Amino acid sequence: MADRLAIAEAMIAHYNAQDADAYVALMTEDACEAGYRGAVLRDGREGVRSGLKAMFAEFPKNKAEIVQGYALGDFVVLHETVSRSPEAEPFDVMSIYSFEGDKCSRVEFVR
Repeated sequence: MADRLAIAEAMIAHYNAQDADAYVALMTEDACEAGYRGAVLRDGREGVRSGLKAMFAEFPKNKAEIVQGYALGDFVVLHETVSRSPEAEPFDVMSIYSFEGDKCSRVEFVR
């Protein structure tokens, strides 16, 4: 079985490099990003890619720092501190990554 925590950490590294293509390469074709138990924010691998590219264009210095990560079965939970720019007030997020095999199928954000 793949080390899912390492995959989620790699996704954050790609996110911080603003490499949407590498980020979505670690996702299933029908993956999505959503609010926790809520509405889908970005639907499908292509929806995630285009959403991230738009966000990176708006916030070119956006970064997420992993505070702590946990893996259990098909799930990874990351506590992240995100800052949109060096001047912006950082905020905390809990991100829940659901996996199918070695690919992430859903990321839900608690904020």
